[in-house]
Amino acid sequence: MRELKRQINSLYYERSGLSAKPEQLANRVNKNTSPRVPTDIIKNIYAFEFLDLKTRDLVEESDLESALLDHLQEFIIELGNGFCFEARQKRILIGSTYYFIDLLFYHRILKCHVLLELKIGAFEHGDIGQLNTYLNYFMEEISEASDNPPVGILLVAEKDQALVKYATAGMDENLFVKQYLIKLPSTDQL
Repeated sequence: MRELKRQINSLYYERSGLSAKPEQLANRVNKNTSPRVPTDIIKNIYAFEFLDLKTRDLVEESDLESALLDHLQEFIIELGNGFCFEARQKRILIGSTYYFIDLLFYHRILKCHVLLELKIGAFEHGDIGQLNTYLNYFMEEISEASDNPPVGILLVAEKDQALVKYATAGMDENLFVKQYLIKLPSTDQL
């Protein structure tokens, strides 16, 4: 959306009409719009209406995870371009305890792992510590030398901006708390 607004403000449509070589202009614009940093790929809010679920259908986080994987193609389309699915419930060993990352992706454009943690309730400050631990582990133990630092996305049903602000202060800049919707709001609610 940001890129679309930028192109409208820069009169791209008019410039392409006046250009003697519109293909070169398009190639230059497309080259400059490829995602370079995690904030270029992370949406503000995710809509999972393709699941056709009611909130009461989500009893456990595993219910949401299963529903998303049952609709993997639509889920990856909602995430955006470049996401490649790697694993569900990726088991990692930290010290003498096994932990499980809900969903693991590799982003082929950013050249980094993307760790997704799903929460069916509201954001809680402890959730971000869990994901930060996984990110640090991935940076040190899993990532290849040619990989960029991993990205962590905590998807929550509800979030309090103030709590997110204070809970994430001083943490890795590749750590995101984003909200998802099971159903888009009705026109009356909007």
